[in-house]
Amino acid sequence: MGKYVALPDAYLSVIESLKHAGVHHNLAVDIRWVSSEKLDAGDTSPLMGVAGIVVPGGFGYRGIEGKVQASRYARHNRIPYLGLCLGMQCAVIDFAREALDAPDANSTEFAAFTSTPVIDLMPEQKERRPDGRLDAPRPVSVQARPGFSAHKAYGEEVVYERHRHRFEFNNEYRESLGEAGMVFSGVVAERAPRRDRRAGGPPLVRGDAVSIPSFDPDPTARTRCFAIRACGVPTKRASTRWSSAR
Repeated sequence: MGKYVALPDAYLSVIESLKHAGVHHNLAVDIRWVSSEKLDAGDTSPLMGVAGIVVPGGFGYRGIEGKVQASRYARHNRIPYLGLCLGMQCAVIDFAREALDAPDANSTEFAAFTSTPVIDLMPEQKERRPDGRLDAPRPVSVQARPGFSAHKAYGEEVVYERHRHRFEFNNEYRESLGEAGMVFSGVVAERAPRRDRRAGGPPLVRGDAVSIPSFDPDPTARTRCFAIRACGVPTKRASTRWSSAR
């Protein structure tokens, strides 16, 4: 689900990573494209029948509410969800609106005066990049919590992935969201969570990195966060719907 579905090459690395994950699990991945703008008004019918939802990154407000709706649809219908960068942020917004009874919960990127800024500008970005530009992507270490999907996929407690963004999870809400049922299964040092999921639900993996996780041209070297076997698919075809929002 993304907002650039009219230009699918924008998601080329994600597409290839999904295909490589399919090879790893001996599955044919059937990608169905859905524009997140079509979900802005709350109509989630385009998502009916999918086995999983992937919401990749993007920029700008267009289609954001559609991505939030996709996260809510996944939670309420217990459908595995993989959120990348903005997809992760929209999942946090969705959960906060319900769990904290905060209908205006949002990112300050889209709503500067929201009363519940669960996603906010990184302090060092305010100081170092007033022009809004990003530093070059760099590898960071993520501590994966044992027993959860991210740890099972990587098989390691310390994971290294590329990291580059300006907005991230606001740690001021970590305790309240945790008490409401959100589990932070991957954390960068004392910084923001990188993976989260709803306790008791299916894998809801949100990878917070502006650059999509790198994929290897070798299909046997799958990008591991894509290779999580999030649900048991009874046939050899796994459906994934995308929506694009900008």
